Amino acid sequence: MIKIENLKKVFRTEEVETVALNGVNLHIAEKEFVAIMGSSGCGKSTLLNILGLLDNPTSGQYYLAGVEVGHLKEKQRTETRKGQIGFVFQSFNLIEEMNVFENVSLPLVYMNVNKAERKQRVEEALYRMSISHRAKHFPNQLSGGQQQRVAIARAVVANPKLILADEPTGNLDSKNSNDVMDLLLELNREGTTIVMVTHSQHDASFSGRTINLFDGQIVTEVIL
Repeated sequence: MIKIENLKKVFRTEEVETVALNGVNLHIAEKEFVAIMGSSGCGKSTLLNILGLLDNPTSGQYYLAGVEVGHLKEKQRTETRKGQIGFVFQSFNLIEEMNVFENVSLPLVYMNVNKAERKQRVEEALYRMSISHRAKHFPNQLSGGQQQRVAIARAVVANPKLILADEPTGNLDSKNSNDVMDLLLELNREGTTIVMVTHSQHDASFSGRTINLFDGQIVTEVIL
């Protein structure tokens, strides 16, 4: 599913050069659930952004489903993401001016899915996340746990093979955190590949493999 080879990411300003990733090699098979851990500034989010085609590496290769995608132009990255990658963020990233139904439908709008099919798929995603009763509500009318359920519904509505989650329980209490992790685990058991950045050992325990980063390099891997 994912293969990265000697991946390096350097951020440069006129005065400073910061190496965020320094020769990362990583293989993630289809249907794996991998947690990426490490202290702040170790390169976790940078790696996730590259995996999600939100950024390009400075050097090295990134293969997604056998295709080298690490150095695509922005328009090509956007097209490649559609239908292949779902995102779940700590801050939910819901659009405040759109209701729940509209937020979840966005990936399908970008994919030019017709209105009737969009409606069916959004309703199915909301039902699965137990949030159908909030379809007409706006994000500011929802609790944090409900907003994250909406975010997960949006991530899965296009049936992607890969979900990337960046601290998905970081803004939630323990009850809602467990609910969110149970949902991600269920998706993984059904065949979705999941890569999650987390500071939580508890959340990492839901994964099948934990990767620890330090100074932009993988220092340990633990199979759970």
